[in-house]
Amino acid sequence: MMGRFWATLRQPTLVRRLMMAQMLMLTMVWSLAVAYVLVEGADEASTVSRGVLHAIISVTDNLAEQPQRQEQSLRAIDEALREEFETGKVPELAPRILVWREGKLVYKSPDAPSGIRSAGPEQMEVVYIKGQAWRSRSLAEGGTRVTVLEAGGAWQLFITINSRGYYLLPLLISLPFLLVPAWLSIRLAMRPWRKLAQEVAARGPQDLRPLAFKPPHGELAALVDNINALLQRVDASAARERSFIADATHELRTPLAAMRVNVEALQGQVHDARQQELLDGILNSGNRAARLVGQLLQLTRSEVQAGAGELPRRQALDTLLQDRLAALSGLAQAGDIELELQASVSLSVPGQRESLVSLIDNLVENAIKYSPRGSSVTVSLHAERGQAVLHVADQGPGIAPALYDRVFDRFFRAPQQVQPGSGLGLSIVASVVRQHGGTIQLHSGNGGLGLLVEVRLPLAEA
Repeated sequence: MMGRFWATLRQPTLVRRLMMAQMLMLTMVWSLAVAYVLVEGADEASTVSRGVLHAIISVTDNLAEQPQRQEQSLRAIDEALREEFETGKVPELAPRILVWREGKLVYKSPDAPSGIRSAGPEQMEVVYIKGQAWRSRSLAEGGTRVTVLEAGGAWQLFITINSRGYYLLPLLISLPFLLVPAWLSIRLAMRPWRKLAQEVAARGPQDLRPLAFKPPHGELAALVDNINALLQRVDASAARERSFIADATHELRTPLAAMRVNVEALQGQVHDARQQELLDGILNSGNRAARLVGQLLQLTRSEVQAGAGELPRRQALDTLLQDRLAALSGLAQAGDIELELQASVSLSVPGQRESLVSLIDNLVENAIKYSPRGSSVTVSLHAERGQAVLHVADQGPGIAPALYDRVFDRFFRAPQQVQPGSGLGLSIVASVVRQHGGTIQLHSGNGGLGLLVEVRLPLAEA
């Protein structure tokens, strides 16, 4: 269970790709916005106004005769300037002040660097002290000068705010809340795509009609047009193939029939045993060729009927089984095979009579051909969960379970098969079963002896 969940989670999806693209675009836009703010913030004027600098100078001059009160007042102003940044938890960006009077340093912020020289009154400049950039601005009146220092440089500002979580934290908080709206918006936007996928998935292998879904969206409309063009080309190619097979088999039937008549006529005139043996071989080969031609015609008809549209309403499957077993009883008697029918209920299925006859004949003929003399072939029919279940069991050599899927391929025959055949019988049966919306499975016979073919067809509505 968990393995399947992780496999599904690891599988790439278009929805996940679009969501990742949206999240990456949001991150990029946020990063550009932060970069713009940092660059503008690094180049703009000081956050401390000129009026504040005048106030600092006034306090310094008025309390020049009271050094203790002067220091307390300047410290109070310093703390008031820093309070906003302390509240925002970015003390590194708080301004530092240095005050000189008559060339003597009378106040310095506790963490302000020493050795600052200002370029001049009202001028903002960037100075470097011990490798750290500071923005410096000074104002002088009389013998008093005040200098304000602020963290300088966009990169330093970025490192500072990132260390405090002001860059990553908004992303980490907002992205989870944006995932659900992003997922929902993408799912809604992809509804036409899902409708197209559902229609394609509902198609059978023989249904090559153009897609009925006509999306108004330009990108999806181009895809639908290309799919319809491909279906049209495939349909034309399949039609040419079916036409060729039908024409070839029809043309072959006449010379094969003529050859059989001529060989049978020669058999009545030839009395030499060696020549009779040769004529028997020719007749057997002709019979196999005629059977192959007939099976090719059946296969072509079943494929044509599968793409022809809706099936007829009802076919009495139990009656059809009785008729076909009666018709094949001569073949069974020739091989000393006992045919047994177990069908105690009347069941009807929607289908084509000729296709169902082909299905029954191929299954029963195969069972008779591969059963040893003196054995039996059992055909049973019963209903189960809204389906007609047909079983054909023989007592022959069976088929290796590893070949159960391959024996439905055209012209494939199991290795070490001694009975003559073309390898088309089960292919025809599988085609008819698909045409009627059923399933077919192979199993070992009772006690592991022989082969059991199980065909399930949907019952006709009452």
